[in-house]
Amino acid sequence: MRITYLFDPLCGWCYGASSVLERIAGEAGFALDLLPVGLFAGDGARAMEPGFAAYAWSNDQRIARLTGQPFSEAYRRQILADTTRPFDSGPATLALAAVPPERGLEALRAIQAARYVEGRDTTDTDVLAAVLAALGMEEAALRLRAPDEALIGACRGQMAEGRAAMRRFGITGVPALLAGSGDARRAVPANGLFGDADGLIASLRAG
Repeated sequence: MRITYLFDPLCGWCYGASSVLERIAGEAGFALDLLPVGLFAGDGARAMEPGFAAYAWSNDQRIARLTGQPFSEAYRRQILADTTRPFDSGPATLALAAVPPERGLEALRAIQAARYVEGRDTTDTDVLAAVLAALGMEEAALRLRAPDEALIGACRGQMAEGRAAMRRFGITGVPALLAGSGDARRAVPANGLFGDADGLIASLRAG
């Protein structure tokens, strides 16, 4: 069964869901597809203002309590407290578009860890390229440093597809899951991404 994961790489809740998502990816009979929605890219990007940073940190602490995923002091000091940095998921989404699909989840996890644990600026293309290179994805890193029209078009197409899927299934936020393919594809309640992995997997298998 194909499982489609709708997400944004700067979404803290998507980071919080990563452990359960990895379990889904490892389940026999499942094929996981990552589909970015560009929630914080383009018109969704914004400046890292103090008020927004405070709201983000408060939300991050809630996610940490619920999921056990760490949000470090390095992230708080070096990312949230630096108002010169944008809150823009466009670069990270482009980085993921450069990665072979079978390594997409690995790359997403590394990008999330770079931001939320190591406190590195994942809105910076050089940082993202270094993350990919450290995973042995040198070709993807090179493409990201000098993106061509094919890569840019692929990234835009993925985000457009993700947004269209949200509209079709009445999804208002991420992370979100779709099960199946074609006309048989259906939305699956994603609350299990934050705790009840067994129940979520059973829902995915229910068909």
